[in-house]
Amino acid sequence: MVKPKTEEEIELLRINGDLVSRTLAEVGKMVAPGVTTAKLNEVAETFIRDHGAIPSFKGFEGFPAALCMSVNDVVVHGFPSERPLEEGDIVSVDCGTLYKGYNGDSAYTFPVGEVDAETRRLMDVTKASLYKGIEAAVAGNRTGDIGYAVQSYAESFGFSVVRELEGHGLGKEMHEDPGVPNYGRRGHGARLLSGMVICIEPMICAGGRGVYLAKNGWAVHTSDHKNAAHYELTVVIRNGRAEQLSTFDYIEKDGSIKF
Repeated sequence: MVKPKTEEEIELLRINGDLVSRTLAEVGKMVAPGVTTAKLNEVAETFIRDHGAIPSFKGFEGFPAALCMSVNDVVVHGFPSERPLEEGDIVSVDCGTLYKGYNGDSAYTFPVGEVDAETRRLMDVTKASLYKGIEAAVAGNRTGDIGYAVQSYAESFGFSVVRELEGHGLGKEMHEDPGVPNYGRRGHGARLLSGMVICIEPMICAGGRGVYLAKNGWAVHTSDHKNAAHYELTVVIRNGRAEQLSTFDYIEKDGSIKF
């Protein structure tokens, strides 16, 4: 059984959640045609360290960077590179921090300049499916209720859900139990208890749900090379309504990105 977090632990996770949220906003301010993901990674690492934290992804099982930077058909775990972003690209930025022994984790998919209508729809639906999952993340429900909420919403728009990757618990470790799939059946899976902290992170494909692992052993691509989007928030399970520990408000309400 997964042990719920204490309120003291939740507060440390909240601090990390705030930092990853602000880091993503700093990155979002710079996303534009001509900018490299390597430069965005540098900005993020500096921002995290300047706030007394460690970029938890860097060095994790050999991962080489502070951010996962996944462009277009890369679903997750892309390496930053010197390739300049191009008008119409999308880039999923996944960020992790370690502060006072606890982790933060959040992700957001940014448009690079103007994107076409179908790509915008993919992004909007993926983000909306995340909030559908959060609505189901209440004490007494199960992880299958979250997965069902995400899957049924995304598939109703003709998109597909990656099955090989999932959300997870969060605490002293970056990945803790329970796993939180983005598909499932109501009433199935691990039971959600008040005080559990989980990351919900839909990974939704414009085409089929098939994926493959790149030769570098990290980047996960869509098999048909159509775009994928990825959004992630950390929440604490409560009675009645989940509480967000990370937020997109710094990105969307404070003007880091224009829609």
